[in-house]
Amino acid sequence: MTKAAVKKKSALPADGNYSGLIDGISELLDAARRASVRTVNALMTATYWEIGRRIVEFEQGGEERAGYGEDLVNRLAYDLSARFGKGFSRQNLQNMRQFYVASPPKKICQTLSGKLIQQNCQTTSGESAAVIHSTLPNIFQAPPGKSPQTLFNLTDLARAFPLSWSQYVRLLSVKDEAAREFYETEALRNGWSVRQLDRQIATRFYERTALSRNKAAMLQRGAKKQPGDSITPEQAIKDPYILEFLGLKDEYSENDLEAALIHRLEDFLMELGGDFAFVGRQKRLRIGDEWYRIDLLFFHRRLRCLVVIDLKVGKFTHADAGQMHLYLNYAREHWTHPDENPPVGLILCAEKNAAVAKYALEGLPNKVLASEYKLALPDEKLLAAEIKKARKQLETGGAAA
Repeated sequence: MTKAAVKKKSALPADGNYSGLIDGISELLDAARRASVRTVNALMTATYWEIGRRIVEFEQGGEERAGYGEDLVNRLAYDLSARFGKGFSRQNLQNMRQFYVASPPKKICQTLSGKLIQQNCQTTSGESAAVIHSTLPNIFQAPPGKSPQTLFNLTDLARAFPLSWSQYVRLLSVKDEAAREFYETEALRNGWSVRQLDRQIATRFYERTALSRNKAAMLQRGAKKQPGDSITPEQAIKDPYILEFLGLKDEYSENDLEAALIHRLEDFLMELGGDFAFVGRQKRLRIGDEWYRIDLLFFHRRLRCLVVIDLKVGKFTHADAGQMHLYLNYAREHWTHPDENPPVGLILCAEKNAAVAKYALEGLPNKVLASEYKLALPDEKLLAAEIKKARKQLETGGAAA
């Protein structure tokens, strides 16, 4: 720094006014940079949608192009990568194509209409929303002199994609449209990162919320940020568990349920979550003169503790909590290593009354949780309706069922 610069700096007033000025300018610049990044990301996402549209329309441009899809994408990947470098691999171009298919022009028009229709449409008071929507593709066509192939103005189109491209790519793995829209809405509402969105999809948050008896609480729980390594037993244990892969129907016993879970252990581990490791089944313990058996025993890596699972084909009762408390006391004394945390108990039942569970489980020295399991998912339309109802009740301050 020059002497002149030092003199100028020392001549500034030594009061709080300058500090407030520099802090305010710094915040403004940081906000501008964040907004700039978001704008660039949104424009790139809009561009990828437009690329996907052109690929689809080129493929559909006559019988001579039928079956040309794979060759077209491979050729585009080669030529675009040669011109523009990374970002145009065959897989990414396939994602762009799929992105357009999942978000067709009609859907984009509906998204943009509320934001742009008053700016771009000169309509009479008698025109219906359906008429307006049907004219949107023409309204948003590029002005004369620009490429006639551009369906939407990219700046306007970018407003339809508030999430990042990586998030939209992750959403493409969700095949059910209602579930995909749910994750997109929740990701935007709660500011989920790509990692958080991935976790919610992987743990079937949509289905679990629809099946939960307290849907509003599930939505509120999904809104909470989770630090990378910090987790509680309540966060690690799901409710309900979805066990439709077992194929159990009609009447079955606890032994049948256990045998089916062991037979499909890999699927069960995926449903439990990536941090669960299987330890054993029907593990025996002797207390006094009596022998007991624990149905399933797991270890949770992030919680650093054993997880004792007791299976119930019927309704949860307070007696189940007492029995699990007995198991955990024994497991803590005889099976827990010095560097591990106290064991956690999970009572997996077919039905759970929230009030009974609350008063039976609260205040115990051991951590005991009860979760329901579902052997089949209801109709997709019913799931979507339940989610919509829960979200509406949450937004209006009501209590979801």
